[in-house]
Amino acid sequence: MLVQSQTEVLQFLGSEAITPYETAKVVILPIPYEATTTYRKGCENGPDAFLDASQQLEAYDEELQQEICIQLGFYTHESIADTRRNPSLTAEEMLEETTATVARLIADEKFVVAVGGEHAITTGVVRAYLEALNEPFTVIQIDAHGDMRYEYEDSLHNHACVMRRVIEMGLPTLPVGIRAICSEEALLIQEKQIPVVWARNTAYDPDWVEKAIAQIKTEKVFITIDVDGIDPTLIPGVGTPEPGGLNWYDTLKFLRRVCETHQVIGCDVMELAPIVDSVVSEFTTAKLIYKLIGYRFK
Repeated sequence: MLVQSQTEVLQFLGSEAITPYETAKVVILPIPYEATTTYRKGCENGPDAFLDASQQLEAYDEELQQEICIQLGFYTHESIADTRRNPSLTAEEMLEETTATVARLIADEKFVVAVGGEHAITTGVVRAYLEALNEPFTVIQIDAHGDMRYEYEDSLHNHACVMRRVIEMGLPTLPVGIRAICSEEALLIQEKQIPVVWARNTAYDPDWVEKAIAQIKTEKVFITIDVDGIDPTLIPGVGTPEPGGLNWYDTLKFLRRVCETHQVIGCDVMELAPIVDSVVSEFTTAKLIYKLIGYRFK
């Protein structure tokens, strides 16, 4: 696999985390693709904002009591499927490039953290893992919205349809933090008995984390995080903010328990849309990703 120089792209965590591709266990894959945003636009700028904010992270994790990046080695891949450079990029072209790139990283035994960009990207990431593993795994979805419409605005690859495409791959899903669905999605959830963890339950049930994990029936899991699944007081820079959502420590508790009880094969974090004159959304997203990586390799 051809790999670009580390000096050509903005690095996750900056110079102290730079590791040659060959020895890095973790690859950060920026995918600044945006084509179907239906409310507040700007998620194609999310990966750069996240990488820039990550420069301010402390390498030492006080909870895990280690410098995660130094122990693991991180490599920041060049951006792919960038609609800022190629506005006419189709969803099919984006998914083809995403699947092919993630497949190469998996073949090189890297733990991939894809950062978007709109949530439609997840279809290509999950497809690469399914083709590589050739066995079922559960897709854990942290999100405010169901994203299970069959199509939206004449597109099968709208960001509002991504989990429907995942379900069509025959993979079980665990949606967490959901607080906005349409009637079509409500019927699908009932028909397929999808074990949704509603945001209201996370607010009122102190045992929700263990109950959610008990719904996972496969050893391996993939985690997809739409950052609007987090309470918008923590991450306001999203396309469609919904009141409520997961708080910071509940989110960390859930992710840590998932990593303790299951094999996390990969993850993505999508829909960060930076706000002018504010850095809280991108910094919180950067820290969330760093915490998740730490839990995965604890």
